[in-house]
Amino acid sequence: MDFDLMITSLPKLLSAAVITLKLLSASLIIGLFIGFLFAVLRLNKNPFINKFAYGYSYLFRGTPLLVQIFIIYYGLGQIEWLRSTFLWVILKEPYWCAIIAFALNTGAYTSEILRSAFQTIKPGIIEAGKSLGISSKIILYKIQIPVAIRQSLPAYGNEIILMMKGTSLASTVTLMDITGVAKHIVSTTYKPLEVFLLAGGIYLFMTFIIHNLIKYLEKKYSFQ
Repeated sequence: MDFDLMITSLPKLLSAAVITLKLLSASLIIGLFIGFLFAVLRLNKNPFINKFAYGYSYLFRGTPLLVQIFIIYYGLGQIEWLRSTFLWVILKEPYWCAIIAFALNTGAYTSEILRSAFQTIKPGIIEAGKSLGISSKIILYKIQIPVAIRQSLPAYGNEIILMMKGTSLASTVTLMDITGVAKHIVSTTYKPLEVFLLAGGIYLFMTFIIHNLIKYLEKKYSFQ
């Protein structure tokens, strides 16, 4: 075991962890908005809107994240008319392509998590609000959304952890995240055990932090 290599590699991997966290946070923020939008659409009684939202969820949950990254990064670049649009400024950058793929993927899972949480709300709560003359919008923002967030925290916590580990696929499109830097170090030292043990330890520590943060939020916002 080459401990000297592990010591010299640690600062490089910790610097790369900043890229991983940026990818994760941007993807989760965008994905949360996408997930909420499609969760609402999934609950819509219009069959066309409902099926459209279900199709999005089914597509991104039913295909591998790696394939989605490759389609967005490599595939969209083959569409010539796209290169002449303003979108090419974004799509030519691997960083933004990775964020788009991650956001669309986590948005699909988040939409199902939120949809299930909304459906756990008892109809009597909503009816009670309406009987008091409270508008549907206020019921949504003051009652349904807070309750849904509390109900979805455990499942969404798991989704955050899965997405954090999924960011390792960003290295396949040349991004130097934790996994990308680890692969680069291995290619020059030919010592994968030490480097990937260290990288795995960083991922494990990040998982530990996220897990305990979610547990704290669950306890803080749980119903008494």
